[in-house]
Amino acid sequence: MESLGAANIQFGFDLFKVLKKTENGNVFFSPVGISTAIGMILLGTRGATASQLQKVFHFAKDTEDSRIKTREKEDIRLKHGKRIGETEEIHQYFQKLLTDIDKLGNEGELNITNRLFGEKTYLFLQKYLDYVEKYYHASLEPVDFLNAPDETRKKINSWVESQTNERIKDLFPDGSLSSATKLVLINTVYFKGQWDRAFKKEDTKEEEFWLNKSTSKTVLMMTQRHPFSFMLPEDLPAKILGIPYKNNGLQMFVLLPDDIDGLEKIIDRITPEKLVEWTSPGHMEEKNVNLRLPRLEVEGSYDLGPVLSTVGLEDAFVESNADCSVSSLSGLHADKLLHRSFVAITEEGTEAAAATGIRFNVSSASAYEDFHCNHPFLFFIRHSDSNSILFFGKFSSP
Repeated sequence: MESLGAANIQFGFDLFKVLKKTENGNVFFSPVGISTAIGMILLGTRGATASQLQKVFHFAKDTEDSRIKTREKEDIRLKHGKRIGETEEIHQYFQKLLTDIDKLGNEGELNITNRLFGEKTYLFLQKYLDYVEKYYHASLEPVDFLNAPDETRKKINSWVESQTNERIKDLFPDGSLSSATKLVLINTVYFKGQWDRAFKKEDTKEEEFWLNKSTSKTVLMMTQRHPFSFMLPEDLPAKILGIPYKNNGLQMFVLLPDDIDGLEKIIDRITPEKLVEWTSPGHMEEKNVNLRLPRLEVEGSYDLGPVLSTVGLEDAFVESNADCSVSSLSGLHADKLLHRSFVAITEEGTEAAAATGIRFNVSSASAYEDFHCNHPFLFFIRHSDSNSILFFGKFSSP
């Protein structure tokens, strides 16, 4: 399972590198939310489409030994001989993640929910529905896309709002669902956590945040002096800070370049493996830190179909190439993947939410270390037990 946690980080970092090229300014999304949604697609795909999904996930098995072990697993067939054994470890990873998060209880408000909305007249394979319930805790809700697509769209959007404390609205915009829609697959991630030590509001002051060496904007800068997990990566002009939430299983890490315009220069030198290494307990040490962090609010909205195609997923969103086995009928294919996200960082803590919707259509230097976040930086919220990045962001424009 540890290797799958690392694979999840790699997947998120691949997405970030593409999104930062297509988005001006801030980037914020949920790697675990998107990968969970894609995992539910993987559960119902075959052939080249399934192979591409595994490759994008960095979950492909390359050694002959692993292939032998895979063949020795029990064959559980969905359709046309597809074996869930080939990808079972992936689905078990998400099953464990969802179970672990459920165990967090009230220590921090963290919820990951999945649901299928399916056309009530359409025939879905019971095997697929059983396994998506088993591994992803997702049930099927029958709806009327055929006769009332817009009313159904509003119903789905309303459900997403309810799961994200109304932070994610209109995931599916007007006209995005039609009578040709047969299935909508939804994942939501919602987190509201208090800092282990809150910032004092009276210490928050207006300050300049530098977008580059010549341009700045005024922000409200929060301040506190306390011991934090801290480290200076070798051969990287940057520093990393870990800020714990009251639930010790969750932590926000901030990677701050030394130079005002240094973020873009070092992104290509950062790898998921190094991020895991740098932020591991053995590499970070507790130091007194003078932390200044801007109060911020960021929203993101992405059409991830084209993005995923650039990282190796060419077939799943191409009608003629998609190989999908969630139904006994032919022609069903995923043709839209939408992702919306929100984060607010304040003196008390963090509120973050994300929703992923997949539409299936049928064809037709002192005593204190100074950590002054007054220029662009990266940040991510990680679930320690599973080593999964729940949310990943770049803040560069207040």
